[in-house]
Amino acid sequence: MKYYVYILICRDGHYYTGQTNNIRKRINQHNGVGFWKGAKYTKARRPVFLQHLERFPDRKSAISREKEIKELGHEEKKEIIESATKAEILSAI
Repeated sequence: MKYYVYILICRDGHYYTGQTNNIRKRINQHNGVGFWKGAKYTKARRPVFLQHLERFPDRKSAISREKEIKELGHEEKKEIIESATKAEILSAI
């Protein structure tokens, strides 16, 4: 099973980092689509938009990368987002 680490940008400009095995479903959840209403952090900052995506072969690797990104500051996350091309993001899906 594939796992993804993602960075979202919220309506207020804050970044949110998470990991999942179903990126489309998870973004919909963050935006309040469906039964589960997403993370508490993003609930007040909707809508959210995908800015960065990385694919991993297992959950352990994804969680490790998620922790690395969460330790970064706003500007460092912005650099990660700006360094990736749309083609790279699409190929991760």
